Amino acid sequence: MKETAFERETRIRAAWEKKGTFRLSITNREGQETFVFYEGPPTANGLPHAGHALGRTIKDFVARYKTMSGYQVIRKAGWDTHGLPVELGVEKQLKIRGKDEIEQYGVESFIEKCKESVFSYEKEWRKFTESLGYWVDMGDPYITLENSYIESVWNILASIHDKGFLYKGHRVVPYCPNCETSLSSHETAQGYKDVSDLSATAKFRIKGKENEYLLGWTTTPWTLPANVALAVHPDIDYVKVRRGSEVFVVAKKLVGQVMQGEGEVLKVIKGHDLADTAYEAPFDFVSVKNGHKVVLADFVTDTNGTGLVHIAPAYGEDDYRAVQANGLDFVNVVDRKGRYTDAVTPLAGKFVKECDVEIIKLLAGKNLLFHKQKYEHSYPHCWRCDSPLLYYAMEGWFIRTTAVKELMQKHNQSVEWFPDHIKEGRFGNFLENMVDWNIGRSRYWGTPLNIWQCGECGEERAPHSIKELQQWAAGAVPDNIELHKPYVDKVELLCECGASMKRTPEVIDVWFDSGSMPYAQYHYPFENKALFEKQFPADVIAEGVDQTRGWFYSLLAVSVLFTGKLPYKRVLSLGHILDENGQKMSKSKGNALDPVELIEEFGADALRWALLADSAPWNNKRFSKGLVSQAKSKMVDTLLNVYSFYSLYAEIDQFDPEEEGEETRSILDEWILSRLNTVIKDVRAFLDAYDFTAGARSIASFVEDMSNWYVRRSRQRFWGAGMNPDKRAAFRTLHEALKKTAQLAAPYTPFLAEDIYSGLTGQSVHLSDYPKPEKNRMNPQLEQEMSSVLQVVELTRSIRNAAKIKTKQPLARLYILPAKHQDVSYLLSYTSIIQDETNVKHIQPAGTLELVDYTVKLNFAAAGPKFGRHMVELKKRAEGLKKEEISRLLQDGSLNLELTDGTRVNLQKEDLLITKHTPEGFALAENDSFTVVLETALTEELKEEGTVREIIRAVQAYRKELNLPVELRVHLFIHAAANIQKMLQKHDQLVQSSLVLRSLHFEKREHMKAFMIDGKEVHLALEK
Repeated sequence: MKETAFERETRIRAAWEKKGTFRLSITNREGQETFVFYEGPPTANGLPHAGHALGRTIKDFVARYKTMSGYQVIRKAGWDTHGLPVELGVEKQLKIRGKDEIEQYGVESFIEKCKESVFSYEKEWRKFTESLGYWVDMGDPYITLENSYIESVWNILASIHDKGFLYKGHRVVPYCPNCETSLSSHETAQGYKDVSDLSATAKFRIKGKENEYLLGWTTTPWTLPANVALAVHPDIDYVKVRRGSEVFVVAKKLVGQVMQGEGEVLKVIKGHDLADTAYEAPFDFVSVKNGHKVVLADFVTDTNGTGLVHIAPAYGEDDYRAVQANGLDFVNVVDRKGRYTDAVTPLAGKFVKECDVEIIKLLAGKNLLFHKQKYEHSYPHCWRCDSPLLYYAMEGWFIRTTAVKELMQKHNQSVEWFPDHIKEGRFGNFLENMVDWNIGRSRYWGTPLNIWQCGECGEERAPHSIKELQQWAAGAVPDNIELHKPYVDKVELLCECGASMKRTPEVIDVWFDSGSMPYAQYHYPFENKALFEKQFPADVIAEGVDQTRGWFYSLLAVSVLFTGKLPYKRVLSLGHILDENGQKMSKSKGNALDPVELIEEFGADALRWALLADSAPWNNKRFSKGLVSQAKSKMVDTLLNVYSFYSLYAEIDQFDPEEEGEETRSILDEWILSRLNTVIKDVRAFLDAYDFTAGARSIASFVEDMSNWYVRRSRQRFWGAGMNPDKRAAFRTLHEALKKTAQLAAPYTPFLAEDIYSGLTGQSVHLSDYPKPEKNRMNPQLEQEMSSVLQVVELTRSIRNAAKIKTKQPLARLYILPAKHQDVSYLLSYTSIIQDETNVKHIQPAGTLELVDYTVKLNFAAAGPKFGRHMVELKKRAEGLKKEEISRLLQDGSLNLELTDGTRVNLQKEDLLITKHTPEGFALAENDSFTVVLETALTEELKEEGTVREIIRAVQAYRKELNLPVELRVHLFIHAAANIQKMLQKHDQLVQSSLVLRSLHFEKREHMKAFMIDGKEVHLALEK
């Protein structure tokens, strides 16, 4: 039974393992220039998906290509093991929820469960990685939970603290009430979703005025119980507007929008005139001593809302600053779970984001609701648990990334981004607007923040290492202390003031862990200094586009904060894998593709090829099972079939490529070798520019040419008995083409390439050098001429298809015209090829051809705007153009005409609609290079030969059905009508040259198979 793709790949993986091929690919480049590759760490507590398949394919591709290009590429795997995704998984497993229940369960027990769960799917990840053919050292990975990794992270954090960049502050930060912890700005940026929310315009009664109100607008009605102020812009014009018995203050530009055309403008005032205006808050749930007045703020605009902004300091950064700047009270009515406190009596204990409607109802009940409206907007959600975030004022630890902002921006300018618009766009904009990194997390499973604080004098200490922790500790600290909560929390340091220092309870943002990997993967600076320096910075990193504000950012931030240096030279930012309808893949939608299942069905080579050849990896990619199936049949199977063809005949003839012998290369040999070297040149250029898709398409085009042109046209050269110079040349040419194609394809399809290359040479393709073009074997003119031949053949076939004339039916004549002035007489050198391919008796290249006639009409859409009043005359002139004028126009692209009034006009090809026709019995087809005219009329003699060729085709199909070896000569028995027998005898030479026969007999035999040929029954038998 034929070996499946998955079976072949399993066999090759076993051979790699046995021979240590991956290890050899690194060690045999020792002493060569290093190409540095960083593995962005995945988490093994979830299963791999199609996006991982693209990322890992790209990474493996680059590493294989650079290795074959002569570099040493060390490929260290990594595991991201900390963070909330792990905690949430354990909570689900334990059937507990939230920090209260974790504390009740026990932090130490919870931490142990987190450790156990981290590698839940490690086996699946290993299987996926190996099946995909991704060579990465999984035997010695860096693991973010290990002491050696954490100690390196501590060293970085302590160094940042030493510089004064790590500090404790109180500010408004994005906060997940479900996870009960804050997030950094780059985490927040990853979780935006389009949602529908309510906005509200509330009436704030001006103190001392019976019916005068300030109209305050908010997109978060749930924050109104914590109102402290209203903000206006000092330079904006505001108006007082009377509607009915009430007077409202609103921005002048927004009057029409807010008042809906109702109301009388009483007065225009500047924003600064409203400063300190006291008002009554809509709710009195909390007492505010200093507040409930109008403040001035530059962030207020008059582009939407009312031009007066409600200020609640605990839930917005601008609000917080405005209250601080004006010395107003700080008010918070929301707890750490995102619920109203008891102070908000009617809504106590309710999740605030679900209370907008109830707040609006309360306003309406007090006659303080002016307007409400639904609006669509993008709102941040937690990237880990998908809950809507709140902006929440709290105390936390921050890294002053703004202090190194300019250096980060400067370094970004020297990074080569793919696609390049990310540099100034998505990434550049994020750097421009970045804020200090909110580094602390009020959680459990993560790298503990290594800051100890003195309760007496407020002194802070940040140990760089376990050794420093031991030196500063009040008691003994074992060498093997686990650097996790709650174990490090038990260690107290001795302050210089004599008091005890305790560790701050937070763990750090998990993105700092992954951003530290260039250093921490080698336990730098505690060991491996030389190796680290050899492996820094990365020549390339590659991950999904969502990592722009994740790993790509954290790598840059950590490195610049720690050493001031750039951690990578180029970034490949990969698009999302979507389903065939352009929808995001998800298990809940039922449209997710399992990459392991695709590999088992079609093979990793097909999956990799489909991911790389279909479209540029930076684009969002519509992906389907059909695309992988297509990649298998069009590329993998085609190349494998060419190799199988070579192997079959090489074995029959015992061909040895190392054995010298006389060779006579044909024009096809010269052409395919020239094409091969041109493709090698092109592919190297594409891959050096990280254009994987263009490289793949160039290889695919060559494989198609090799299979459907070179091999198909050369088959009879391999069939002949014995070894002659022509046959040896064919063998050697195909051997070289296959060997170098395997090398070209090795980074794309590592298993297939290995199978072919090792079969041809006995060596691993991945230990060989990527091929280089041999200029002396490149013949551009020959390639151009053969391309013309192929075009002519394809155009002729298209005519046959349209006219429903079978390929086996010979035709009399084919005329070939160039689209532009050019000599096509060179095609005469290829007459035999064109005749054979098109099954046409006579080929005639020609400069012009009387058989082609034209119908011309003016293209009013194109010509009208240019020629205006001359259109009537031009229409007549166009329709009356002479044949030679039309031919000149088609050749030159334009034609000068003089009109009756003396005006000279220049007609362009696009100004006319030109239709070509041929007389009955002829048909034409054209492209940008050629017009071909085929004589389709059939004589009796041509019909006879067509019948003979159909019988030949039937014999070949019958041989295949009987599984007869292609080289086996057989006895052919034919029983048919007398006129059929006469035809076959007449064309005996054609029959003998087309079939591998011992003898031909016209007689009846038992068990003959019947075929219908041109409506007549022909009986065949084949005997060895």
